[in-house]
Amino acid sequence: MSRPQEPHRPSFPFGNPFRMILPKGSYLSPRLLDLLKNFENTLAERLRQLKPKGTEDVLSCSWLKSVMECLCETHKDIKILITDLELPVCDWDDKWIDVYLDNSVKLLDICIALSSELSRLNQGHLLLQFVLRNLDPASPKQPERSRSSLESWRKHIGSENPKLLKSLAILESLTESINLPKVKNSAKGKVLMHAMYGVRVVTVFVCSVFVSGFRGSADKLIDLPVADSYLWSKAFTDLQSFVNGEIRNVLCGGRVAVLKELEAVDTIMKKLYPMIQNGVDPFEDGTFQTSVSDLGKSADKLSAGLDLLTKEVDGFFQVVLSGRDALLGNLRVSPMKVDDVQQQQRVLRSF
Repeated sequence: MSRPQEPHRPSFPFGNPFRMILPKGSYLSPRLLDLLKNFENTLAERLRQLKPKGTEDVLSCSWLKSVMECLCETHKDIKILITDLELPVCDWDDKWIDVYLDNSVKLLDICIALSSELSRLNQGHLLLQFVLRNLDPASPKQPERSRSSLESWRKHIGSENPKLLKSLAILESLTESINLPKVKNSAKGKVLMHAMYGVRVVTVFVCSVFVSGFRGSADKLIDLPVADSYLWSKAFTDLQSFVNGEIRNVLCGGRVAVLKELEAVDTIMKKLYPMIQNGVDPFEDGTFQTSVSDLGKSADKLSAGLDLLTKEVDGFFQVVLSGRDALLGNLRVSPMKVDDVQQQQRVLRSF
């Protein structure tokens, strides 16, 4: 596989936003321009719709679900564009293939890390159910058992996932190689690489948000500069600035549970813990009973949100895997067979 290319300094041309993709003396047909314009406008609209209405929506399960849905649809859009460009894999430059295969492996690894963290958080939900049983006023348990179950949950949630740590290096590698190889003498290739750049930028942004949110740390949160020559650049820059800024504000405020539904559970736990330590009677203290009830509702919301995110991450894994499998399948066709098919098509058209 080829080594990552050194990132180039973005240019900011005026006039035709697609001028930068054209080789000297080449010409993009109106059809190719329309395909690229439609792809970029669709991406821009998706990004605009992702911008949260308020800071409270950032890193909620419902918003993260929408973010992952957007990423899946964007990867599907690039597959459609490849088909519409009528650019078979046999016409791809070797460098394009190397980059695609290398990046797809890295994305699969990140998906595995995210799925691992979602599984770990779901295990925490089982501990929450144990906590709720111990706190049930109808069947009170010993204070030591209730306190122990709360401590077990907090210890579990506060632990670090080693797979998430490994994904940081993968994200860094994806960022360093985000600028695609240069394309020569191929107008269709230029269009594809221009569109692929948008896909890669959005992919790194989404993965960075997920990893930072799950880790509860913004130290590796990635900010990507994008040239204003792309039709989706403003929508992306606005979204990135808003989301990354809010994540940093949250973490600077001392909150560790960045995922909003998890934060709600943690807040109630902090209220209950001193009550249990002080030996509050669950039958007489109305505040205690209310907190236990709120904990049950918040735990259900967290569980439902984690289930939705698990489904979306698994869906993205399948999108990346199917794209990789399709490319590998096409590469198994020998050049001789491809040439034979093309020759037969030319013969048929001559009649």
